[in-house]
Amino acid sequence: MMEAKVKFLVNWLQKKVKEANMNGLLVGVSGGLDSAVVANLIKLAFPNDALGVILPVQSVASDQEDARETLEKINMDFIEIDLSSVHKKLLDQINKSLQDESTFDADKVKMGDANLRARLRMSTLYTIANNFRYLVCGTDNEAEWHTGYFTKYGDGGVDINPLVHLKKSEVREMARYLNVPNRIVDKEPSAGLWTGQTDEAELGTSYDVIDRYLSGQPVSDESKQIIETLHKQTEHKRNIPATPPPFN
Repeated sequence: MMEAKVKFLVNWLQKKVKEANMNGLLVGVSGGLDSAVVANLIKLAFPNDALGVILPVQSVASDQEDARETLEKINMDFIEIDLSSVHKKLLDQINKSLQDESTFDADKVKMGDANLRARLRMSTLYTIANNFRYLVCGTDNEAEWHTGYFTKYGDGGVDINPLVHLKKSEVREMARYLNVPNRIVDKEPSAGLWTGQTDEAELGTSYDVIDRYLSGQPVSDESKQIIETLHKQTEHKRNIPATPPPFN
């Protein structure tokens, strides 16, 4: 069953690149589970035209090591660019401008910081992709897609998203099938945005619960409300920008 899923996704990736008249695929590799699986898939789809990109932004060193291990294990070419100084300079300049105008809200800094990191990475990925005529591959799984747990025009800014119909548990199963290192398969999901940050703490529920909900299995009323509220609040992330109707 898993072999068939992998083959289906590999064929789909090849088809989308051909339709776009491009040369191959690249993916940002964080050191986490989802990007490791996508890296394996694009390497299978394009053995000579797949690229991993590691983009630390004041990141945990172990995540970078896990990202390198993922790519080295499958013999994939990769580029590593540290965006920490660029991010700090830009964020400091933005915050100073807001302070000068007396419109700075300190309570919003943490989220603005996190979203800026994701959007800097997106811009960097597309600049590199342009050089190679590659499509940018996303890493969001079904749970993240449904709840909108991604940055609009950040990690959500991609050309193709192969994992959006795979629950987190299925991504983990695929990772084991693809021989992704166990340390990466078993690590606690985190975007690495700040010390102690975890995906499930931000979501307010666990991936296992979201997977059960998406499978039509019973979950607590509290979890159901959290998931459905997140889905409703983030609908704009899954759609193209809103536009007015034509003038009569």
